[in-house]
Amino acid sequence: MGLTGLALLLHKVNAMNRQVSYHILQNKSENVDYFQKDAAQYEILRKGFNKRINKYPKIIALCKNTLGVVEAVQYAKANNLLVTVKSGGHSMEGFSCLDGGMVINLSLLNSMQWIDANTIRVGVACTLKQIYEKLIPAGKYLPGGSCQSVGIGGLTLGGGYGLMSRNYGLTCDSLLEATGVTAAGQIINTKEDPELLWALKGGGNGNMAIVTEMTFSVQKAPATMQSFKFRNRDAGISTAIEICRQWFALSKTLPLTCFSAFIFNGRSTYILLTNVGKSNPEVQHFINTFKRNATKFSRGRALPLGQALKAYYGESKPITFKNASAGLYKSFAEIEPVIEQVFNLIKKKPGIMYQVNTLGGKIQSPLWEKNSSFAHRDCIYFSELQAYWESASATRGFLEHFERIQQQFAAAGIKAQYRNYPDINFKNWAEMYYGKNLQRLLAVKRKYDPGNIFGGPQTLNV
Repeated sequence: MGLTGLALLLHKVNAMNRQVSYHILQNKSENVDYFQKDAAQYEILRKGFNKRINKYPKIIALCKNTLGVVEAVQYAKANNLLVTVKSGGHSMEGFSCLDGGMVINLSLLNSMQWIDANTIRVGVACTLKQIYEKLIPAGKYLPGGSCQSVGIGGLTLGGGYGLMSRNYGLTCDSLLEATGVTAAGQIINTKEDPELLWALKGGGNGNMAIVTEMTFSVQKAPATMQSFKFRNRDAGISTAIEICRQWFALSKTLPLTCFSAFIFNGRSTYILLTNVGKSNPEVQHFINTFKRNATKFSRGRALPLGQALKAYYGESKPITFKNASAGLYKSFAEIEPVIEQVFNLIKKKPGIMYQVNTLGGKIQSPLWEKNSSFAHRDCIYFSELQAYWESASATRGFLEHFERIQQQFAAAGIKAQYRNYPDINFKNWAEMYYGKNLQRLLAVKRKYDPGNIFGGPQTLNV
């Protein structure tokens, strides 16, 4: 949104604010629709990607534009309602919904517009699939995740990493500008306050303002991506630990064009390697090392990028799961004291797996660190614990076992965690997610939401 467009919006807001009491009483507007439990659309709108989580807001505000968000915030303030925000609905712990209160649903804000050859403006509900299908045919790329139905808003506000982050940075590192609505119901553009832009780049999930539109720089897309997969079936605990140790040692030698992940599911180890660049001696050494002892190895063809990414799009429909950060690390030494206990616990519960992904590279850029609130750039690995099941009766057992595993990482002193993969059981979650930047983020929160209207679990409070 340009400054002229923003000025027109602000003019409309001033006129609208004089009439806000009418909207609150009538629940009617050309900019937003309100739904309660007796409405047919309520059930559809309240659901997120995780079928495990069911929350029931008092009101869902389906906003059609930024003005609709202004009206919804004014409604919430006048009716004393806490507010959470939903764009893609992929919050792993369901933080985009709440019991009671208001959910501001931004799913209609999914427009995309080229500003110039290297800049794109998007609504926060645009999915990665939509963005990739627009950018890649034009030879451009915005670094993001691989799950096709994730909304760009939540991804960016928590940092945003993916298969090419080591070479292009986090998603938030490409964010140039954002337009949103404050807790006072005022439209703001980050050009007015660079400190707000800093906060939104890694620390903005539901904390300071409701972002409706984002402007990103985009980069030249790699032409192809090639994938390599290494599996060791029936790996015992000691074998799995040794493969993990070796993976940590060799993955940090890979060029920035590569991504790699190590996975243990209790029975097998699995290693993924992707490369969007040329091979080199380090890549070949990595391949030869893990191919030598793999029970199954596959070498994919170098495919056009758009085609290659589809292999990692994942599920597009809601599933039942628990997925949470299990720590960001600098080396294997940090988890070595508890990795045997962790692997033994995973082995006891089929359906749970542990995954470690490569970070580092350009994510560690001093300039990007200075310009964003993402606090863990010194870590070169990100881990996640995952659990999947279908029967509702199995939920309690999975959640209890999951927490037992998480307690092992806590016992090892693992404190750095990724906000986009939250765990409701993290006790010191604010310090874990935001680290050294917590106090500065709280200052921004105090400026834009001093009354803590933007609420829900693991939302910053002042």
